Amino acid sequence: MSQSDKRQSEVAVLAGGCFWGVEEILRAVPGVIDTDVGYTGGTLENPTYEDTHDGTSGHAEAIRVTFDPSALSYEDLLEQWFFRLHDPTTLNRQGNDVGTQYRSAIFPQSSEQRNTAERVKARVEASGKWKRPLTTSIEPAASWYSAEDYHQDYL
Repeated sequence: MSQSDKRQSEVAVLAGGCFWGVEEILRAVPGVIDTDVGYTGGTLENPTYEDTHDGTSGHAEAIRVTFDPSALSYEDLLEQWFFRLHDPTTLNRQGNDVGTQYRSAIFPQSSEQRNTAERVKARVEASGKWKRPLTTSIEPAASWYSAEDYHQDYL
């Protein structure tokens, strides 16, 4: 691999409802290198879709986004994409999908990401774009469990 083929990359873990739709939007964003849907933020080890779907595992349906920070900043990923692709004001719900597994959440992978997430969330809240308060949680990075193969690139 030549030096020019090596891309700098960073990982973001986000939950914004059903992971299929979130992945479909984010994988087309310039600067996104790869996406993986899965489960994070809960207590059960190696959860399955069924474990997560009933809401008892504590996991959120989430997406792990690998991106090139020289083409797409974490801040822009959150502000221009994440906070626009779902309704961050509905607690544990996106459309007809209801339960903690569909919560709006950001799982920062570093203290720098946490600071950025807090700053962006406050700015989005203050912008007035959403008429209700944001319910998006900023949660500690947790173990990542990739979803079953049939969920990857579903749409």
